[in-house]
Amino acid sequence: MLKLLQIVFAIIVIALSAYGLISRDYNLNFLMVFFLGLFILTLGIEEFQRERKVYGWLLMGLFLFSVYVSIQSFVLI
Repeated sequence: MLKLLQIVFAIIVIALSAYGLISRDYNLNFLMVFFLGLFILTLGIEEFQRERKVYGWLLMGLFLFSVYVSIQSFVLI
């Protein structure tokens, strides 16, 4: 289930970043950062399941930071 979510989130991030690069319209960057954060969250959960706590906590911190940045970007738009 986590692998499927990782693939879906990765495809969404790649599609949004490709759209931004091709059209030079960067108004959807907050969505790209949000879905990148969700992708990092799934990686963190996977690391906790593998008993690698340090990497899991690092990825959870990165997830929280990216979601915070995404929300701040959305509010400023």
